[in-house]
Amino acid sequence: MPITDKIVSKVTSIDAIVSEVQDFLEVCTPEAWVSHALGDLATLLIDHANCEYKAAATGMSLITKCRNKPRLQCLMARLVREEMLHYEQVLVLMNQMGVDYRPLTASRYAKTLRGAVRSNEDDRLVDTLIVGAVVEARSCERFAALWPRLPTRLGRFYKSLLRSEGRHYQDYLSLAREFADASDVEQRLVHFLEIDQILIETTDEEFRFHSGVPA
Repeated sequence: MPITDKIVSKVTSIDAIVSEVQDFLEVCTPEAWVSHALGDLATLLIDHANCEYKAAATGMSLITKCRNKPRLQCLMARLVREEMLHYEQVLVLMNQMGVDYRPLTASRYAKTLRGAVRSNEDDRLVDTLIVGAVVEARSCERFAALWPRLPTRLGRFYKSLLRSEGRHYQDYLSLAREFADASDVEQRLVHFLEIDQILIETTDEEFRFHSGVPA
């Protein structure tokens, strides 16, 4: 079955969202990453805040560059609103939990995925949308892996993010299919999911929200 055929138009239950995302990705988060995250919630929250901010910035960048694509404008406008709300919510949680913001270096994850984006204009848009889908799916999968084992307040918040993250990855994929042939989207999706798998399963020197197995 082509990967793009796995996308369901509407998902109503949290269990269905998690199942779909896990089916979409090539590999689930290793237990070693989850265990490390549970022992370093400060770094997890700080980098999560950074990720929400960057996700909103990506949406704004697409809005700016694609003013002649009305459906993209609407979907990205909603995404930006939601990502900035999540950013604010993470900052509130950090304050409640006594976590002070500190600068963190960017993880290799997004940098490596974006480094594989093609350079010409049309292909770059399609690849950027596919990367957005993979990143959102991975975020959703990590929230699902974490929330049952987190302190109650934080776990409840992470569970609440599953629905929007699941929809975000679907939105990105539907836009990619709108601007490219299905075969091209399928081929590029396979390529980026292979990169995601490598980054998630291999050892990482720094722990981040999207990092691989902690060294």
